[in-house]
Amino acid sequence: MTSTLERAAASSSAPGSSNRRTASSQRRRGRAFTYVVMSLLAVLFLFPLVFMFVSSLKPDAQILQDIDSPSAFLPVGDISLDNYFGVFERVPVAQFLFNSVLVTVLTVGLGLVVNSMAGFALSRLRWKGRTVVLALVVATLIVPFETIAVPMVYWVNQLPTLVLEGGVLKYDFGWLNTYQVQIVPFVANAFSIFLFAQYFSTIPKSLDEAARIDGASWFGIYRRIIVPLSGPAFATVAILTFLPAWNQYLWPLMVVQKEELRPVMVGMQYFFQLNTAWGEVMAYTSLITLPVLIVFLIFQRAFVSSIAASGVKG
Repeated sequence: MTSTLERAAASSSAPGSSNRRTASSQRRRGRAFTYVVMSLLAVLFLFPLVFMFVSSLKPDAQILQDIDSPSAFLPVGDISLDNYFGVFERVPVAQFLFNSVLVTVLTVGLGLVVNSMAGFALSRLRWKGRTVVLALVVATLIVPFETIAVPMVYWVNQLPTLVLEGGVLKYDFGWLNTYQVQIVPFVANAFSIFLFAQYFSTIPKSLDEAARIDGASWFGIYRRIIVPLSGPAFATVAILTFLPAWNQYLWPLMVVQKEELRPVMVGMQYFFQLNTAWGEVMAYTSLITLPVLIVFLIFQRAFVSSIAASGVKG
């Protein structure tokens, strides 16, 4: 009798167990398929970077010879660091890198402060016209930078500045050929303000009310509550601000004529005079791409989590 009951129980539980095994097997197959597709896409997107780094180690003749074969992606043949030495001989790489790092760090740092405070005011404070202001901020995203570049050159040339001449500070006008002309116009960013406002709106407003009851000011709420809870948003804005600041080419080309103030992207034009040195071009682009890769690898986890939390898709 007992064995009969056990067989009946086993037979009744068998379909459920089989379904669970089938579902688990399907999940494993789906996960494996996802990993395979993601790996193939990663390899596909890595091809240009691999080609760039490998070509930077080859002479020009070999780069052109290997361009139509798999050897273009392999460090084979006459491999050396001569192109990198040639880069430092042709252009002041160290000065260009210093300029780009300075401009980028200040643009990102000031941008995080200014845009986060603007996003805080638009998402947490209640004041008349807040929705209209946010709509106007978002509307500026449709205006291409090229359409306002020339008027901006005129206006920055009318701004007051202090210049050091002979050890004496003098008052003058015009920001051309300065660091601030490469930084200040790009501190406030409409998309960054919008992203901060969207992210801040997901934080419970009950925290503000509790802090106000305890006597905290709005700036205290921003500094002690909102900022510590918004690490992913700050990381995302840092990346999105870093990339255009590092890749600036048109604006510095228009407003900076002094070589000692030029950023790395403007330095690219040194390699396209008379005969193009493709090996040195690849070496130079490798040098200026490494900081971008390092920054992204550091902030990638926060970047992904912020995009998912804020609902911003691109």
